[in-house]
Amino acid sequence: MTQTNIAKLDGLVPDRLAPRSRKIVLEDYDLPVDIGFHDFEVGKPQRLIVTVEVWVDEASFAASDERHRAWDYDFLRTEIGALARGRRFNLQETFVREIYDLIAARRGVTALRVSTRKPDIYPDCAGVGVELASF
Repeated sequence: MTQTNIAKLDGLVPDRLAPRSRKIVLEDYDLPVDIGFHDFEVGKPQRLIVTVEVWVDEASFAASDERHRAWDYDFLRTEIGALARGRRFNLQETFVREIYDLIAARRGVTALRVSTRKPDIYPDCAGVGVELASF
């Protein structure tokens, strides 16, 4: 039986369990970024781990299995990579702000959290980083 032959069952999810938020996640994107203000950092790309959580409105979260209905999350990885390759940054805060502004301007975004961390700075820490969120 093909999926088009399966009848859709409506009304089975109680109102109390109806989705109230929809989130797209790019987690732990590991990329080299020319970042840092110390002399030993300038011109020597470092690993930066980027996580982006994007809450979108109902219209921007596909309700059917059709590509054109989905919020384009491929752009997250592509555009963040382009930002990282496009210039050098002194501060994680600046890099996070640029990512945040790029995503916040997209269709359907209702909330947003962007975080970065440098995983190779201190041997006794998993990383040092910053976060910017709309809540």
